[in-house]
Amino acid sequence: MASAVDHVLLVEEGRPATAEHPSAGPVYRCKYAKDGLLDLPTDIDSPWQFFSEAAKKYPNEQMLGRRLTTNSKVGPYTWITYKEAHDAAIRIGSAIRSRGVDPGHCCGIYGSNCPEWIIAMEACMSQGITYVPLYDTLGVNAVEFIINHAEVSLVFVQEKTVSSILSCQKGCSSNLKTIVSFGEVSSTQKEEAKNQCVSLFSWNEFSLMGNSDETNLPRKRKTDICTIMYTSGTTGEPKGVILNNAAVSVQVLSIDKMLEVTDRSCDTTDVFFSYLPLAHCYDQVMEIYFLSRGSSVGYWRGDIRYLMDDVQALKPTVFCGVPRVYDKLYAGIMQKISASGLLRKKLFDFAYNYKLGNMRKGFSQEEASPRLDRLMFDKLKEALGGRAHMLLSGAAPLPRHVEEFLRIIPASNLSQGYGLTESCGGSFTTLAGVFSMVGTVGVPMPTVEARLVSVPEMGYDAFSADVPRGEICLRGNSMFSGYHKRQDLTDQVLIDGWFHTGDIGEWQEDGSMKIIDRKKNIFKLSQGEYVAVENLENTYSRCPLIAQIWVYGNSFESFLVGVVVPDRKAIEDWAKLNNQSPNDFESLCQNLKAQKYFLDELNSTAKQYQLKGFEMVKAIHLEPNPFDIERDLITPTFKLKRPQLLQHYKGIVDQLYSEAKRSMA
Repeated sequence: MASAVDHVLLVEEGRPATAEHPSAGPVYRCKYAKDGLLDLPTDIDSPWQFFSEAAKKYPNEQMLGRRLTTNSKVGPYTWITYKEAHDAAIRIGSAIRSRGVDPGHCCGIYGSNCPEWIIAMEACMSQGITYVPLYDTLGVNAVEFIINHAEVSLVFVQEKTVSSILSCQKGCSSNLKTIVSFGEVSSTQKEEAKNQCVSLFSWNEFSLMGNSDETNLPRKRKTDICTIMYTSGTTGEPKGVILNNAAVSVQVLSIDKMLEVTDRSCDTTDVFFSYLPLAHCYDQVMEIYFLSRGSSVGYWRGDIRYLMDDVQALKPTVFCGVPRVYDKLYAGIMQKISASGLLRKKLFDFAYNYKLGNMRKGFSQEEASPRLDRLMFDKLKEALGGRAHMLLSGAAPLPRHVEEFLRIIPASNLSQGYGLTESCGGSFTTLAGVFSMVGTVGVPMPTVEARLVSVPEMGYDAFSADVPRGEICLRGNSMFSGYHKRQDLTDQVLIDGWFHTGDIGEWQEDGSMKIIDRKKNIFKLSQGEYVAVENLENTYSRCPLIAQIWVYGNSFESFLVGVVVPDRKAIEDWAKLNNQSPNDFESLCQNLKAQKYFLDELNSTAKQYQLKGFEMVKAIHLEPNPFDIERDLITPTFKLKRPQLLQHYKGIVDQLYSEAKRSMA
């Protein structure tokens, strides 16, 4: 990292391998923390202070917005102010205390994004109560587990989820005593709750049980637990990640610092669109940040079909996404450009390559092609409402071609980040104007330091003279305090003060980090070859014919198989060219000729990106139904849940291996 000094600073030299531990590379932090990691001022003890101060400073500014549907017709966004939300949080917090929930106790929040979710969270913070988010897509077993594991006695739930929470009350009866709906409750539900010895209230009923006195709020301490955030996890039971007040608060300050140097700090003119799960650290910490700055937060309707309609109605100034969302945005725009005619497509390609070429040479986005921006690119902003000056991406690395595309959109800075629940969200972020960081997750946030630890069994060396590679390890002020009631799991990942992420990264020349692999997602084929499966799936995903892919390798077999969700239009286009009926999607997926066509195209992509022979998929199953949360096949951030996928497709995988071996014989 000869020129890494441009963006990161060397803090500590690496250490050689010992009999107990592999070698660990040098420790770096970003240049914005040159005088020490960003820490909390002495007068800030809790994230509650950000909101309470904002409410005093911006009482009449729009804070939380939603669209209401009347007679099947959706209206514009309607808003409540900072003062209204603050007063509601104080009353709800008082009502929580009236139910015997004291500071340090746990309160659950179970539902999709809405103003009541945030008010319930702030209510907990006001009283020093630990809030425990639950994904609105969790099954009954996971909800039951978390309520019991965190000893949740009161839970806020979405109106449509009341019946679901009542159905698991029998398994939670020793802990759960109070349920509060975000909306109304029916008399039937009241009766059912009474029979199960649990109290059930509507939002308005519960609010009336509290008072608006904020003079006797309990004192908060930096070390108090702010939230226990259960990771949806790709394996096993959910783990409760403990984040204290200091970690959440300093992360909010860190976001402000990095926005300030890459774009600008947000203010009352900014509008944030909330649709990524609030139960996930990424969106939650971002919303705490925006509400500390007097910005507005508008919520989607909770239906993916109307996502872009809500975006157009809100016209956000900052948009947070994950690769899957940006991928679909990119595909939709490119499809429209292709449909506009050959000449327009060629003009766009010329303009795109010209601007991209200039940005690669070091020109800023504004300087790269101002005339072409006006002629060709200004309209691209309309896809996200036309006002977005900042695009943020997290949860997984963006495909390079999508990231480059997003970076050319005029007056919109893109910053890609990397983080985990254990790091309270972002731990790395790219610098918007630094084009060399395309394809990376950028430099460490000002609250953390990072190093690579060698992984000899995978051939990754943190001291490599070529490119240092290894497991990404983090330490700092925004890190978690451990896993709730699981010291054994905590000890597995917190070693000598370093959190071992399980992700494999490589330092780039400019000091940025590139994610290249996952330590756990590696398996060994029968001939002894190691396969890093996420790398392969990322490569195969470049094939334009597929929507999703899961690659599997049995350690007793010498080759790989896969389950592929085809792009519907791609398989219908194939059907038309091959005299097949394009109207029956499921039948097309079972068509042997279609399967061969898709397999050939996948392996053509593999050859294009120079995959090795043992990395080629030998047999595939075409799956008409996308991998979804409902069947527990992906996490809410769209990561594949491999054990569950194997369990779900076990019969199909066995059949693929049998058929492939017969064809090879």
